[in-house]
Amino acid sequence: MAPSPHSLLCFSSSLPSILFSPLNNNNKAKRSLHFSSSSRCRCRCSVLSSIPSPSVLEIVGGGGGGGGIKKPSPAENSRTIMELSSSGTLSTPPSSPDDAPSALGAQFVADADGSPALCLPRSLPASPRATFHVQLEQCRSRTSHCTLMGTLNKPDDEMLLKKLNARWKKKFGEEIHKDLVYLISVERVLHMEDFNEEGIWVPSSEYSNAEPDPLRNFAEKIVDEMNSGHADDVRRLCNIFVDSGFQVTDTKMIWVDRLGFDLYIYSEKGVFAARIPFPREVTDEKGVKSSFNSMSHLAWEVEKNYTVPEFEKVKCLKKIR
Repeated sequence: MAPSPHSLLCFSSSLPSILFSPLNNNNKAKRSLHFSSSSRCRCRCSVLSSIPSPSVLEIVGGGGGGGGIKKPSPAENSRTIMELSSSGTLSTPPSSPDDAPSALGAQFVADADGSPALCLPRSLPASPRATFHVQLEQCRSRTSHCTLMGTLNKPDDEMLLKKLNARWKKKFGEEIHKDLVYLISVERVLHMEDFNEEGIWVPSSEYSNAEPDPLRNFAEKIVDEMNSGHADDVRRLCNIFVDSGFQVTDTKMIWVDRLGFDLYIYSEKGVFAARIPFPREVTDEKGVKSSFNSMSHLAWEVEKNYTVPEFEKVKCLKKIR
């Protein structure tokens, strides 16, 4: 029987230990990641039912087992891309049949609802219609990107201009040129997880109501740390939590967000993408490190046959190449 579309793979645990400390049972050494925490735990797993808000959570079927996988929605991912990126490509249609469409690179900041504010040359095409394409490279392996469609407008609200100026100064270290500022009123967004992936259209209301991922400002640092300093743990997490059905030759973490992390799994059959959820939603750096610690403890114990896995493995894999 196919799993419920709202089944989420969940875990219950307390904070993990950070030290190589002996267990009381037969002096077994419990291994953990080198992250800061203070208590010791044993994790248990279960499949729970949950119906999340569709604007902030997407449920992907488990592909025949392992429950559904929780991941941020395309709207939330697009908001994250816009917060982390600083430049994009603005395209405008020709103003007459004899003109050619124009495209130019532009720096930008996103306002509170994700609308991009750009500094543009004075000589702009007459048409206010525009698309703005922004992309974000993740771990030098995947390029998530979004294209915003809407109209260019000159903001005249002084309070809005002050807020945009503060965001511009924080990102670029200089004042914004008010006479050159244009704001794109977003009508819809096309989100793509990577090149050659199928795009998903996001309505403007869903995009503006979504929040960028709370881990965005340190996600790349954590991913680099996991791949460079804890490669064995990344491979172990893959082996224990993912049912690939083939011999894995290597594993690489691609990105991390509040709900889980993405892996690329390498084998003789090709490269596959897998999504592993966190025990619970995390909102800060301490929380994500604690989650990695608890999951690594459990993976190590299962690998050593110190405990029996009581969870369904992730079986939803997508071939990348």
